[in-house]
Amino acid sequence: MLTHLAIRDIVLIEKLDLSLEEGLGVLTGETGAGKSILLDSLGLALGARGDASLVRTGCDKGSVTASFHPPADHSAYRLLADAEIETGEEGIVIRRIQGADGKSRVLINDQPSSVNLLRQLGGLLAEIHGQHDDRALMDVSFHRTALDAYGELEPKLRKVEVVWAALSSAREAYDAHQARLDRAETERAFLEHALKEMHELDPQPGEEATLADKRQMMMNAEEFSSVVNEAQKAVSDGDTIAALNTALRKLERRREQAKGGLDPVCAALERAVIEMNEAQNQLDAAAREFVLNPAELEKAEERLFALRALARKHKVQVDDLAGLMERFETDLQSIDDGGVMLAKLKAARDEAQTTYDELARKLSDARVKAAVKLDQEILSELAPLRLEKARFETRVETDEARAGPHGIDRVEFLIAANPGTPLAPIVKAASGGELSRFLLALKVVLAARASAPTLVFDEIDTGVGGAVADAIGQRLARMSKGLQVLAVTHSPQVASRADAHLLISKMEEAGDAAGRRMITRVTQLSGEGRREEIARMLSGAEVTSEARAQADRLLSATG
Repeated sequence: MLTHLAIRDIVLIEKLDLSLEEGLGVLTGETGAGKSILLDSLGLALGARGDASLVRTGCDKGSVTASFHPPADHSAYRLLADAEIETGEEGIVIRRIQGADGKSRVLINDQPSSVNLLRQLGGLLAEIHGQHDDRALMDVSFHRTALDAYGELEPKLRKVEVVWAALSSAREAYDAHQARLDRAETERAFLEHALKEMHELDPQPGEEATLADKRQMMMNAEEFSSVVNEAQKAVSDGDTIAALNTALRKLERRREQAKGGLDPVCAALERAVIEMNEAQNQLDAAAREFVLNPAELEKAEERLFALRALARKHKVQVDDLAGLMERFETDLQSIDDGGVMLAKLKAARDEAQTTYDELARKLSDARVKAAVKLDQEILSELAPLRLEKARFETRVETDEARAGPHGIDRVEFLIAANPGTPLAPIVKAASGGELSRFLLALKVVLAARASAPTLVFDEIDTGVGGAVADAIGQRLARMSKGLQVLAVTHSPQVASRADAHLLISKMEEAGDAAGRRMITRVTQLSGEGRREEIARMLSGAEVTSEARAQADRLLSATG
């Protein structure tokens, strides 16, 4: 519900703070006092289009702050969570700042946001309805949503949505595979020729780098061999190893007599002989490794160049040739397997289609039944609203060609306001006053299941009085048992049923005469003040004793 509304420098409102409660609240006052300004301000907080003309003359900016406390499980919290906007015990606080330069800013729980998100959020928190602002009634998509909510069909709808998503995926998979088969069939000759080339070459992952390294080594083999030969000569020059062995044998024969003095020398010479032998063995191995083999070099180059040429032909990297070969094989196999995979995908698609058709028909049947019940309840509400001769029908048109996530139905509310006239869409068949009363009847029936937690009615009682006005008041009061209802009204019958009564008045601000302006004030009425206002609504400019007595009767009858 809307708990607080703060307005600063909007049109005639300099500063206004309203605390609002549950139940039915009414706003009354003379024509031109500023009731529409109050609703325009609330609309701004709910995402209505901003305008520089809303800013109070002489001010740089105006602002509206609206605080809401919807139920803990309300969808508004999920919307804000998806938008990564935190909420806490303070509920949802919306602040809309309108600049005199036309620029507008939105803050939701002190976090900058977009007007688009604000519109979505505002639609979940509150609805403003008037004679010329019944957009929901004119939007046929709302009719289906309202019927589903009334019939408590959301669980069936969710199942249809889930199966529709599965069906869409199955269709996409089947169509993609069919297109792949068609493309592969067209390219069969190309695939067969390409695979023949690839199989003959048999490219391996990482082969290009290995061949390039091997080729480089063989091209440098002569240079490497020359260096190795020089090292071999240095090691074997002067028969170094033989000389070391001879010296070692002589030392070994004197070693025992030296009483350990020759041990370090013998050990060092022994290590030198071993290392020299190892060096000579490694040099011999290297000499064999770096023997230039022109035939092997030519073979490596031919394969490397062939791999690169094939890669250029197919516009891929050499290392991607093996994967491309597998893909070509898969494409060719898809043709040759007789469409086995296609048959599986078709079976999955057909199964999803069957499931969707079954669930969509069940949803459609449930909508038809709910529509009959809704029509009966709406008609029972019309007679007290002086629309006893009107007809109302919820038309459910089933067309499987319109299948989608919401089923196979088109739902539309049709009315005939006068006898003898055919049923027609609401917007074409009702005047402003009739439209408002049809809206009220719909809202009364749908209030518990298809409504925002705060409903605002702008002069829904225009053009009616007496019993009809009283009937409107009764229905607003009835709705306010489960929702917060705010009503701008000129009807004393409606005002007398309110739980809270706000008087909107216009007065001249204090100050020098030259600089004084008109400002709007809001006063919370109770007791004698409320009685006096209802009496004014009954009698007009001059409040009579008869009007006061009538006001007392209205208040006592509804209290």
